[in-house]
Amino acid sequence: MDRKKVLVVDDESRFVFLLSANLKSVGYEVYKASNGEEAIQVLINDEPDIILLDAMMPVMDGFKALEKIRTFSRVPIIMVTAMGEEHQRIDGLNMGADDYITKPFSADELLARVNAVLRRSDIQQSNQSNKIFKHGDLTINLERAEVWRGEEQKLLSSTEYRLLLMFVNNIGKVLSSEDLLTSVWGNEYQNDREILWVCISRLRQKLEQNPKDPQHITTRSGMGYMMPQESKQHDSL
Repeated sequence: MDRKKVLVVDDESRFVFLLSANLKSVGYEVYKASNGEEAIQVLINDEPDIILLDAMMPVMDGFKALEKIRTFSRVPIIMVTAMGEEHQRIDGLNMGADDYITKPFSADELLARVNAVLRRSDIQQSNQSNKIFKHGDLTINLERAEVWRGEEQKLLSSTEYRLLLMFVNNIGKVLSSEDLLTSVWGNEYQNDREILWVCISRLRQKLEQNPKDPQHITTRSGMGYMMPQESKQHDSL
């Protein structure tokens, strides 16, 4: 079985060395970059399975790199930052990060988060089937993991796509915040509603004609969220 590839992006060489040593010790293959521009080139050339992306770096910082990466890739990304302020975490999530971890942190916490994000990504890929799903002007090719609104393709992050599939697989059913957080992010996130609110907001911006009057992902006050029953899954391609 091929080893999972992790790209570590940080301009502090000592920090990169420590992260790399911990990741290699449990079997990951590690690639390195010292700024956002280098990270994008490594992503294109070596196709890592996950990126650990520092926020503050020279040449191109992590936020700019994240924004550029999300124009062409849904590779899982964990923001690694010394900035723990709420608005900075939200900025990273709004740009499409799958998770964030604030320095300083233990090796065990880092490895747990990497494992959790990769596990969710693997489940997403294994659950894809050879079918088309339609809901109003929304079309999802489940085999190719492609999402379209009308004639326009929408590129989602790995987490956004997993969240969307939760609604697709439970169409017509109200899902509580705890249901969604546990299923999409994991048990350790069941009380982290902030990360869910940001992800749903991003999905609505991408998928709804009018995000303030959503048709695909609606809110049931005091209960949770749902995709209203409108159309059924179509035949296999």
